[in-house]
Amino acid sequence: MSSDERMEECLGWAARDPSGFLSPYKFSRRVVGSDDVSVKITHCGVCYADVAWTRDKLGGFGGSKYPLVPGHEIVGIVKEVGSNAQGFKVGDHVGVGTLVNSCRDCEYCNMYMDVYCSKGVVRTFSSVDVDGTITKGGYSTFIVVHQRYCSRIPDVYPLALAAPLLCAGITVYSPMMRHKMNEPGKSLGVIGLGGLGHLAVKFGKAFGLSVTVFSTSLSKKDEALNKLGADGFVISSDEEQMKAMAKSLDFIIDTASGDHPFDPYMSLLKTGGTLVLVGVPTQVKLSPISLISGMKSISGSATGGIKERQEMVDFCAAHRIYPDVEIIPIQYINEALERLIKGDVKYRFVIDIENSLK
Repeated sequence: MSSDERMEECLGWAARDPSGFLSPYKFSRRVVGSDDVSVKITHCGVCYADVAWTRDKLGGFGGSKYPLVPGHEIVGIVKEVGSNAQGFKVGDHVGVGTLVNSCRDCEYCNMYMDVYCSKGVVRTFSSVDVDGTITKGGYSTFIVVHQRYCSRIPDVYPLALAAPLLCAGITVYSPMMRHKMNEPGKSLGVIGLGGLGHLAVKFGKAFGLSVTVFSTSLSKKDEALNKLGADGFVISSDEEQMKAMAKSLDFIIDTASGDHPFDPYMSLLKTGGTLVLVGVPTQVKLSPISLISGMKSISGSATGGIKERQEMVDFCAAHRIYPDVEIIPIQYINEALERLIKGDVKYRFVIDIENSLK
């Protein structure tokens, strides 16, 4: 039997051009290799990256390759395993995040920090795969991926809720762990209360931190304090409220992608404090004095490593940390993306692939 005959047809939703409009699309997945697993997708989270890539807004990453099937917060059930894929078996619950391959040989891959691979990663969608084809993401019925890039989802953890952990969750968990923000008693600031921000609050509370949310919207106050359990809420445009927080925080996670000033936030850090940027504003501009006067740092962080992603999933299962999601059918995805642009979601859309894409 030839490879072409063995390739399996997959149904997805794709954008055909920079309008970003998604509609049904049929394509073929590659043959399951010896180290691969084939995963029946049950759910896929909706990330703002899906908007950016479908509308070709990230040319610096090589440009969008159409037809483009987005989605990199993928969860599902293993339906086939390759002969050398010893880590998984048919029926296992698994998740796939933002990448599906890397060199697996450089210093970063050897540390299981493949997201920083020296030779570049193969992204879950709109990237050139090992067989020369263009990767297609999780807005589809199944995916074939090297076992290294799968995370095991505990059976007790609802698959629909696990999806946002694969990007939003690990994106905030990774820098918190790297900067030792899992030590009770420390103080955390969270800028923005969206898909990433609300999970940063949940992790912070689980770690025993004092958590303050910063937002430009007063409507987020009740959600932050009463629903998510934050210890404080500050309107970032209110100079008096900001001044009252001066030198009070050990660490700030900045999830905001809109342009905003940085000096006011740097003033909130204690001596030696750090602000980590996980959002993507168009520029970062601040006074050198903001860093020098308090031995402060500003850093960036991507989605995190493979091993720590598994650690995070297990931590969420053990501590019953669940993202707040709105589950939608695939047929609603274009409306959902428009709502996401407007910030009209609490706090992550998750597509019910299994029951709506057939």
